[in-house]
Amino acid sequence: MAHWTDQIPDAARDYIAGRRPDEVECIIPDLAGVARGKAMPASKFARQEKFYLPDSIFFQTITGDWAEVPDTVYTEPDMILMPDFSTTSAAPWTQDITLQVIHDAYDPQGAPVPISPRNVLKRVIGFYRAKGWQPVVAPEMEFYLVARNPDPAKPITPPMGRSGRPAAGRQAYSLSAVDEYGPVIDDIYDFAEAQGLEIDGILQEGGAGQIEINLNHGDPVQLADEVFYFKRLIREAALRHDCFATFMAKPIEGEPGSAMHVHQSVIDIATGANIFSTPSGESTPEFYHAIGGLQKYLPAVIAILAPYVNSYRRYVPDFAAPINLEWGRDNRTTGIRVPVSSPASRRVENRLAGMDCNPYLGIAATLACSYLGITERVDPRAQYTGDAYVAEDELPLTLGDALDLLEECAPMRELLGRRFCTVYESVKRLEYKEFLQVISPWEREHLLLNV
Repeated sequence: MAHWTDQIPDAARDYIAGRRPDEVECIIPDLAGVARGKAMPASKFARQEKFYLPDSIFFQTITGDWAEVPDTVYTEPDMILMPDFSTTSAAPWTQDITLQVIHDAYDPQGAPVPISPRNVLKRVIGFYRAKGWQPVVAPEMEFYLVARNPDPAKPITPPMGRSGRPAAGRQAYSLSAVDEYGPVIDDIYDFAEAQGLEIDGILQEGGAGQIEINLNHGDPVQLADEVFYFKRLIREAALRHDCFATFMAKPIEGEPGSAMHVHQSVIDIATGANIFSTPSGESTPEFYHAIGGLQKYLPAVIAILAPYVNSYRRYVPDFAAPINLEWGRDNRTTGIRVPVSSPASRRVENRLAGMDCNPYLGIAATLACSYLGITERVDPRAQYTGDAYVAEDELPLTLGDALDLLEECAPMRELLGRRFCTVYESVKRLEYKEFLQVISPWEREHLLLNV
C-alpha cells in the first residue's frame, strides 16, 4: 500500500528529504481566510483517511463571536475533512519537521459543504466548466511591513529599516526601499522556495513599508491556495525580524491601501485558446461581455471584496485605489483595467478587491461577475480614456450598504450558493453591529466638547 507521502508535491517531498515528518497540520480556510483545523503527529495522520471539525468555524466573526443564521439550529455538527494531498506544503518556520495540508469539507452524505470558501470557488469554476471553459487567474498581493503593535489603541507605524530610519512612503518601485527590509524579503523567498511557491515578482509599492508580490497565472483554486499560504508565510517571516506583516486594507492613516488585484482570462477547454481573442488577435464579444459583467455585478460582491469596515477606508480619492466601475486599456485609474498583453494573454484586471478579502471568495466573486456578463451578454460602457479618479463614485460606502446589495442580487446568490450567502451576510452583519458599538478616538476628540 502506498504511503501518503507518495502523493505529495515534489517540493514537500524535497523538504522532508528522507526525514520522517514530526507533525501534520490539517487546515481549512474559514470565512475570513484564517487557517483553522488541528495539528497531529504525522504517524497518526498516516493512519486516518478523514478528519472531523465542527461547521461552527464558518459562523464565527473575526472577533470570535458566533452569528445567528436564519433557519439554522445551532448544534455544531461535524464536517468531514478530506485532505487534498496536492496542497501538501512545508511549514519551514517551525522547529520540527512539519507539513501542512489543505482539506476540503463534506457533509456526512458526502456532499461539499456549501459554506466552505474553497467549495464556493470550486462551485463557480463548475459553472465555467459546464460551458467548456477553464478560468485562469493571476493575483497580485499588496501588504505592509509595520513596526510591532502590541497595543491596539496606538496607531500603526512603519518599520525601522536597516539604515536605522523608518521606512519611507512615496517610494514606489524603489529597489533601495525594498533593500531596507531585505532580511524579511530573504526569508519570504526562502520560505516560498521550501513550500514550492513561485514568485513572479516583488516590488516596493507607494506606502511606507508597502510591498507587492505578483504570482504566476494559473488555476483559480491553486492560486487561491497559494495566496492563503503566502499570507501565513509572510507573517512568519516578518515576526522573525521584529515586525508585523499586515494585510489590512488600510492600516496606516495617510498611506495608500493594500489591494489584491485579480487578473482573469478564460480558456476554451477543447481548443486551449483564450476566448477573449479571435484567431486574428482581435477582442471577442466574450471579452467585452466579461467587462460588462464586472460593471454590472461588482457592486453586489463588494461585501466580499471589501469584507470589513476598514476595507472602505481604502475607497477614497487620490490614494491609488479606484472607486469606480469604469474600464480602460492600460489605465490604472479605472476599477477594471485591461493590461497591455499579446492576444493569447488578453485578460481583464479587477482592481477593486482588497488584500483583506478571503482569496477563495475574492477570486470566486470576480469570476462570478465575468461569468454572468458572458452568459447574459452584458455590454460594457464605453472605454474610459481619461483620469477615472475624477469619475462618479459607484461603490457602496459602508459594509452595511454592500451587504444589502449582495442580499438583493438573485443571480449572484445562485452562482455563489444561497446557503453560503445567507451565512456570510449573517456573520458580516454581526461584525458590523459590533463595530458600530465602538467609540473611536476621532469621535472623542471632535465631538465630546464641541457638539
